Amino acid sequence: MNALESTSTRPYLIRALYEWCTDNGLTPYVAVRVDEAVQVPREYVKNGEIVLNISYDATSGLQLGNDFIEFKARFAGTSREIMVPVSRVMAIYARENGQGMAFPMTTDLEPTDVAPPAPSTRSEDAVPAAESEQRVVQLVAVDEPQEPAAAPEGGGPKDEPPRPPPSGGPRPSLKRVK
Repeated sequence: MNALESTSTRPYLIRALYEWCTDNGLTPYVAVRVDEAVQVPREYVKNGEIVLNISYDATSGLQLGNDFIEFKARFAGTSREIMVPVSRVMAIYARENGQGMAFPMTTDLEPTDVAPPAPSTRSEDAVPAAESEQRVVQLVAVDEPQEPAAAPEGGGPKDEPPRPPPSGGPRPSLKRVK
């Protein structure tokens, strides 16, 4: 297998950052670009994006696979099945300090570059379409407060809004650094 045939690094980086967040007592969030391939509650989608809390406390049956992130979460007290193609994850970061990683999103993605598994079975042999070359972008906190680009966070056990960091300073925000 050569470099052009290798699998995407995105699912491995998502799993690594999820583990880093949980090991450090932080809350892992993922920002997702929503289209017809993404199974999330549409009422929480804003500007084609949603931010999901994927912490152990907020999810049930979390599976961070190579093709999909799947779990159950409560939204306004109702349990919902969530399925996100890994190719639609824009970023994973810690809620408390904003540290994490953003992934490049290409505008030429097909609506479904990976066929979702059937609702009652899991497809272990689904083959993702070739992804464009990825660049890793580090997220850093900025001094001036900015409006977040993503939708309100969902999936928390009580659907309460995130609290600002205990430092009393401005809330961390995402900024792309090249």
